[in-house]
Amino acid sequence: MTGTGRLRAVVLDIEGTTGSLDHVQDVLFPYARARFASWLAEHRGTAQWRRILDAVADEAGSVQDEAGALALLERWADADVKTPPLKTLQGLIWSSGYADGQLQGHVYADVPPALERWKARGVGRFVYSSGSVAAQRDWFGHTEYGDLRPLLDGYFDLTTAGPKTSPESYDTIARQLGHAPAALLFVSDLGAELDAAATAGWRTAAVRRSDDDRAAVPGHPAVDSLAPLL
Repeated sequence: MTGTGRLRAVVLDIEGTTGSLDHVQDVLFPYARARFASWLAEHRGTAQWRRILDAVADEAGSVQDEAGALALLERWADADVKTPPLKTLQGLIWSSGYADGQLQGHVYADVPPALERWKARGVGRFVYSSGSVAAQRDWFGHTEYGDLRPLLDGYFDLTTAGPKTSPESYDTIARQLGHAPAALLFVSDLGAELDAAATAGWRTAAVRRSDDDRAAVPGHPAVDSLAPLL
């Protein structure tokens, strides 16, 4: 990883970094997409339903009824648009799936021991994902290794930090954590996110897992697990 001096906190991406990209794309996304219409119908008139429609209207720049909001949400989901109302709705639907045992968060085997080692050394452990904070908590709370949430100190998403490809988002996180950017490490599988973090003065590490056949991320130290970062 880049940078020298004491490491104060590690901020981890999820998809392709701590968990399988295929699990998100092949399991979680279709699960939520198939339930958009039924969720909106079942929650019609509630405060949650109203917040979703209002958020869709804010994103679209025009007032939307339920049918219009549904059409936009489905379009955004099909294009994998990183937009807050979509991520919020996905998180709400996934929460029910986790609760009734239909869903499980995927984490690679090296993740729990890495979190434990960082915790023992007094290094903060945080997650930053496009998925909502609620979805992140559910992911790490329902894994084959048990509930990993006690090993994490906090979560950031599009609504609390901003877009992951914007350097200003990493400035925001650094301010919230109360540490200089040079004392923070961001770990991700996407070059645009790592570039943004590096521009903000963070240390970076690019993950490319053995089951991931995408090209390597240029310009950042490369690892195939979290173990080399310890």
